[in-house]
Amino acid sequence: MTLRFALLGAGRIGKVHARAVASNPQAKLVAVADAFEKAATELASAYGAEVRTIDAVEKAKDIDAVIICTPTDTHADLIERFAKAGKAIFCEKPIDLSVKRVEKCLAVVEKTGATLMVGFNRRFDPHFAAVRKAIDDGAVGAVEMVTITSRDPGAPPLDYIARSGGIFRDMTIHDFDMARFLLGEEPVAVSAHASVLVDKKIGEAGDFDSVSVILETASGKQAVISNSRRATYGYDQRIEVHGSKGMVAAENQRPVSIELANDKGYTRPPLHDFFMTRYIDAYANEIAAFIAAKSAGKAASPSGKDGLVALKLADAALKSAQTGKTVRVD
Repeated sequence: MTLRFALLGAGRIGKVHARAVASNPQAKLVAVADAFEKAATELASAYGAEVRTIDAVEKAKDIDAVIICTPTDTHADLIERFAKAGKAIFCEKPIDLSVKRVEKCLAVVEKTGATLMVGFNRRFDPHFAAVRKAIDDGAVGAVEMVTITSRDPGAPPLDYIARSGGIFRDMTIHDFDMARFLLGEEPVAVSAHASVLVDKKIGEAGDFDSVSVILETASGKQAVISNSRRATYGYDQRIEVHGSKGMVAAENQRPVSIELANDKGYTRPPLHDFFMTRYIDAYANEIAAFIAAKSAGKAASPSGKDGLVALKLADAALKSAQTGKTVRVD
């Protein structure tokens, strides 16, 4: 079975997903829709697809699934619309910036029985997945502490920050999902500290650029998250899991994994420059998982509920940073 896709949104993340679909023999990119015709045309031409409107995609008989890469404030409406149209839905995170709006959206998904997967791609990174497998295999014993480092090479444009929902909902939300993925228990308390150390204009826009978060589960397991909008040395992505029997870690990845030794010492190539290259395999693997779930008639994972829980943790972190208090999570 070949799953026929329409891509909604031809921006940076849309291009990443278009490549992932094109690389999968069980998928076909049929159409691209974007408010900017030039962007849609260029991306559609690159993969042999057509440019269509969202209205046309909704009614199309030759499209089985949509990938939503449009601005966040359109996600929930589009999910509801295509759930009612009988399409399978892959949506970039977050579903919405409002917990209540997400809950309303997920009620529609449940009522229609639509397939919905939320784009927490890092679960599908081969290195992070290997860490999870080591946990499942009992190699480190009972998980006790998780450490996640996630630092971008540079801050996004200010106009993006103004509509992104802030660093906790835009950036740390990936790490909240990864913490849940590795801890094996739901966090019940969140403590967060946030500062503006990279660019004062980010603070003037009402956001932070440097944050630290501690999540705690009911049994006392902890996850510590470190985020920054600036890493001069590249895209910094590391995780470590400490357990009762040992530790397992996934280090930073490089386009070329070599080490050079000479009279100047030991050197290695620079890190990946951003998510588009660091997570190529992860994006391909998550699309493959989405196709497999749809083909088998099974629920997709990460689910809409996973997206909802991550958003609740983001809201709790923001409240903690603003109040200086630990926030309990339902």
